[in-house]
Amino acid sequence: MSSLCITAQLLCIDFLEIERKVMMVEGRVCQRRSQTWTGFCGNTRGCDIQFKRWERASHGACHAQFACFCYFNC
Repeated sequence: MSSLCITAQLLCIDFLEIERKVMMVEGRVCQRRSQTWTGFCGNTRGCDIQFKRWERASHGACHAQFACFCYFNC
């Protein structure tokens, strides 16, 4: 019985460790309006490329207010 409890505890510890690592990889993503994109944003691909190159963001996209928004790790 005690070996079964120890095995169950080790499995729980392994599971919690994996969950912690996944959370660290995912991180938190923040959004802000572009500081370099001006005017109407109708080309999400262009917005994405510009953000990655100029503002070091993870991703860029056209959204509400027809503006270019970037997403980056907080």
